[in-house]
Amino acid sequence: MPPRPSRNLDLALLQAGRELFPDRGCAAMSVREVAEKAGVNLGMFHYHFKSRDAYLRSLMQLGYEEMFSKLTLVDEQAGDTVERLRYALRTISRFVRDNRRFVARLLTDALNGEAIARDFLHENLPRHLSVVRGLIAAGQREGAFAPVPVPQAMGVCVGSLAFPVLAGGAMVDSGMLDAQTVRMIDTVLVSNEALDQRIEMAIRGISQSKPVRARRAKPSRGKK
Repeated sequence: MPPRPSRNLDLALLQAGRELFPDRGCAAMSVREVAEKAGVNLGMFHYHFKSRDAYLRSLMQLGYEEMFSKLTLVDEQAGDTVERLRYALRTISRFVRDNRRFVARLLTDALNGEAIARDFLHENLPRHLSVVRGLIAAGQREGAFAPVPVPQAMGVCVGSLAFPVLAGGAMVDSGMLDAQTVRMIDTVLVSNEALDQRIEMAIRGISQSKPVRARRAKPSRGKK
């Protein structure tokens, strides 16, 4: 009978990978380095994950499922469709902010043709984007959001959140900026308050507005 593995060794290995992945990426992630960082022998690594590729897939999926499980609670939120969209955008934006180095490396690997990263994004990006798309479409049917193409409205919402977080986070994490600039970026781009401000701007940007009726110009009176 094979020895019973110690509890939580798989979680220790995944935690080690979360710390290493932003600097290593798919190509440079070493099974031995992961095991050493986690304090786990290689035999236990292969017991839990069988292969390096399977480990990387589990590593990417773990954090995403935590976020998506919160996102699926959107229908239980009190309030109207606008409020539920606000909740969804907060959930996604905070996940990207808290995992920005991991997400940035994942996107880089996918753009560089790493099959595991590309497959992960192919399978998972549509999941949370479909939640946002569904809420925007529902809001349009209710008359809360402007009747523009849904992808256009999604671009306003998602683009205004993800890009500043990733770009601002990259500058903060680069180590090339002075402390004052880092504090400024943290405040105006990636803080909870900054995220919520951009969410409100995005929601206002896609909201239905009453058409402005042009006023008729008064006829000018000539001087007597």
